[in-house]
Amino acid sequence: MAAIQVKADVAGSVWQITTKVGQKIEAGETIMIIESMKMEIPVIAEQDGTIDKFMVDEKTAISEGQVLAVLTR
Repeated sequence: MAAIQVKADVAGSVWQITTKVGQKIEAGETIMIIESMKMEIPVIAEQDGTIDKFMVDEKTAISEGQVLAVLTR
């Protein structure tokens, strides 16, 4: 199985994780929501897959380019 890393587009903090480990998702679905500069920014799956693990928790401060989750195909 191929691993797909989901990375942050912006720095901020993880406001809410909207999916669960083991959940199958399709490209375009929201995985989690980042809060950055008082804005809520969805983290969108670019490919279909199953959530293998999260690399962050809610309320975690994150930086741009940081791996947030790993999907498997």
